[in-house]
Amino acid sequence: MPATRDELMARLDALGIVTRTVDHAPVFTVEEARALRGEIPGGHCKNLFLKDDKGAIYLIVCLEDAKIDLKAAPARIGSRRLTFGKPDLLMEILGVEPGSVTPFGLINDTGRRAAVVLDKTMMEQEWLNYHPLRNDATTTIRAADLLVFLRATGHEPRIVAVSEPVL
Repeated sequence: MPATRDELMARLDALGIVTRTVDHAPVFTVEEARALRGEIPGGHCKNLFLKDDKGAIYLIVCLEDAKIDLKAAPARIGSRRLTFGKPDLLMEILGVEPGSVTPFGLINDTGRRAAVVLDKTMMEQEWLNYHPLRNDATTTIRAADLLVFLRATGHEPRIVAVSEPVL
């Protein structure tokens, strides 16, 4: 069984990571999230669950307005051609459903199958926001604490300038 929100919060707490979570109606797109989030401070993010043509899994995490060119990304992250992972693979690896993709889902990737790529621009923010395993809440965490959490799950994140500059 995938971890629950309560189990995620207990794990963050055990690591000494302070977060703030705001409940809201479920959101499935960046546009829906913008309309519902109110005044939640920090960088708001999106997550791309991808696989390459040899089956390697990647989770690219970036700011919500970042432009990720999936044709250019392989050269930036050292992968092969990338496509979006199917919902069943997403549930198998991260334990979440489409619309709820989050780096917190790596708590469920006990086999360490996903390579984690954090966009450099996102990591320049002090505070970041992600779904706590479901898309009916937003959890705010310090960027430095996100790294602590990811490493505690056994994932060594790579910080890469993967997004295109916004013009």
